[in-house]
Amino acid sequence: MGASRAEPPASTWRHRRRRRPPTGALTAQRRRAGLLFTLPGVVLIGALLIYPIGQTVYHSFTSWDGITSRWVGGATYSHLIHNPEFSQVLQNNALLVLAIPVAIALPLAVAFLIHSKIRGWRFFRSVFFLPTAVSWVVIGFISVRFFADDGILQHLLNNVGLGFVHPNMLSHERSALVAVMITFVWSMFGTNLIIFLAGMATIDEEIYDAAKVDGAGSFSVMFRITIPLLKRFVRFTFIITLVTAFTALFSLIFVMTGGGPGYGTTTLEFFIYEQAFSAGDFGLASTAGVILFLAVAAVTVLQLRLLRSED
Repeated sequence: MGASRAEPPASTWRHRRRRRPPTGALTAQRRRAGLLFTLPGVVLIGALLIYPIGQTVYHSFTSWDGITSRWVGGATYSHLIHNPEFSQVLQNNALLVLAIPVAIALPLAVAFLIHSKIRGWRFFRSVFFLPTAVSWVVIGFISVRFFADDGILQHLLNNVGLGFVHPNMLSHERSALVAVMITFVWSMFGTNLIIFLAGMATIDEEIYDAAKVDGAGSFSVMFRITIPLLKRFVRFTFIITLVTAFTALFSLIFVMTGGGPGYGTTTLEFFIYEQAFSAGDFGLASTAGVILFLAVAAVTVLQLRLLRSED
C-alpha cells in the first residue's frame, strides 16, 4: 500500500482563509476597476456629446452670431414659436411622419413574401437591399432625375399615353414634399426589410406548420402569427425610421429641392442649417436644435418604455 498523504495542519487552513479577501472587499475592488475602465469612455462621451448638447441649450437662450453672444432669455423661443415659416417647417415634419407607416408596412409585406421562399427570393432580397448601400446624395440625384419636369416619370407617362399629364413634382410645395416622402420610403426599404427578415428567422417554423394544418391562409398567417410575433421588431423599425426622418434627410433635401420651393420641403434639420449658415443666426438655430432634440428624445423614450413594459 502507498503512503497516505498527510493532512495539512489546521493552522495552514486558517492562514489560507485569512489570505482570501472578504466578499464585500472583492465587490468594491471590482466596482472600482469597472469605474476605472469606463472612465475614458465617459470622458469621451462627455466631450463629444454631453458638452455640445449643454452648449447648444445655453446658446438657445442667447442672441449669437457665431462670435459674440448676448443673453436674451426665452425671447428666441418666443420668436421661433410665432414665426410662420417655422410653423410650416413643423407641418412638413408632421407630414413626413405620415410616411413612416408606409416605410414599415411595405417592407414588412415584402419580407413576408421573401420569407415564404417564393421563386427568386434570393434575387429579390439582394435587389431590395441595394438602396441601403447607396448614399443619400446619390439617392437625391436619382430622385431629381426621376421627378424632374422632363425626367423619367414624365417619359413613363408619355409611353403609356398620358403625356398630357405634367406632374413636375419638384416645382410645387406639396408635390415636392410628396416626392421627398416617396424617396424617403424607398431609401428606408432595404434597411427595414433586413430587420424584418431577421425577426422572421427567429420564429419557430413549427408554428407555421401548425397553422397550415389548421387550414390558415397566407393573410391569416401574416396578421395572426407573423405580425404579433414581430411587435418588437416593428417598434424598433419605427424608432430608427422616425429618427431618420427627423435627423438624416439633410443631404437628400439639399440635393433634391434645397428646402424649396419656398419652405415647402424645409424640415427642422434643414431649418437649423439655414438659420445658422445662411442667415448667420446661430442662437435661433440652437433653439430649433433643442426643439428637434426634445421631440426625437420624447418619442424614442416613449417607444423604449413600451418595449420594456412588454418584457
